[in-house]
Amino acid sequence: MISLSHYLILAAALFALGVLGVFLRRNAIVIFMCIELMLNAVNLTFIAVSRYLQDLGGQVFVFFVMTVAAAEVAVGLAIIVVVFRSRGTIRVDEIHTMKG
Repeated sequence: MISLSHYLILAAALFALGVLGVFLRRNAIVIFMCIELMLNAVNLTFIAVSRYLQDLGGQVFVFFVMTVAAAEVAVGLAIIVVVFRSRGTIRVDEIHTMKG
């Protein structure tokens, strides 16, 4: 049987992979994917603890996190498209002139 600790270990591993991806990658799309991976790890934690405690609060909160994540992706991808059209690249270390 899979216990709560198994879910928490998996969520911690997914979150750690997401953090590593944000710090080590330079492509903006990959960074956004890693942020989404971290949000999904948090959602997994919410769902696992909610099920363990037999409370629906965590599961309801997951819907709010997913809504914010969807809005973040929509706005983030729009920004990436605009930056790519104006600069010709989406590498984060090459886009250093974001000052007004």
